[in-house]
Order: sequence, then structure tokens, then C-alpha cells
Amino acid sequence: MGTLEYNSARPVIDVDDVTLAHLKIVIGTKLRRHESFMMSWLPDEKEHPGRLTIWMHPSIPLALAFDDVAMPAVDMKRIERMMKQLNASGELVLDQLA
Repeated sequence: MGTLEYNSARPVIDVDDVTLAHLKIVIGTKLRRHESFMMSWLPDEKEHPGRLTIWMHPSIPLALAFDDVAMPAVDMKRIERMMKQLNASGELVLDQLA
């Protein structure tokens, strides 16, 4: 289980390494284009009972930490689905990224 840490804020977002590899490409693509967007997820219920949403912006620090040293295989169809959903709604919803 890797983590995504945004703006050195807590809580970090726990994401499996395969999904994190896909997020790295999608988020990197959007931020490289200077395109901001919202991202939301369901955190650990013990720490926060509801949905969290952040504004992703190119000027805000982002750190991705993978558990494994080997990068997982990337499914380009999954990347395309994620980008399509993000571009259509302006929001990347992590718990809907199957």
C-alpha cells in the first residue's frame, strides 16, 4: 500500500501501488499542463467519517510513495478511463477508479 501526500497535509491518502502508478500518470499529465482539478476519496473512517476533497494545483507539493521498488504495470485503457472521467467532471474520485 503506497501513499499520496499532498501539501504535506494529513491525512495521507493510502492507495495500492497499482492504482498509485495510474494516478501518477493522470495527475502528472494534468499538472504538467497547468490544469487544476478536484480529487476526492473516502478516508479511514476512524480518522475522518466523511468524504475528503482537495484542490489539486501545480504549485502545491505532491509526493507519491510506493511500497515496492518495481513499478507496477500500467493499463493504458485504465488511464484513458480515468482521464475521461476527470475531464468530464473536473473531479478525480479515487473510490470510483476500478
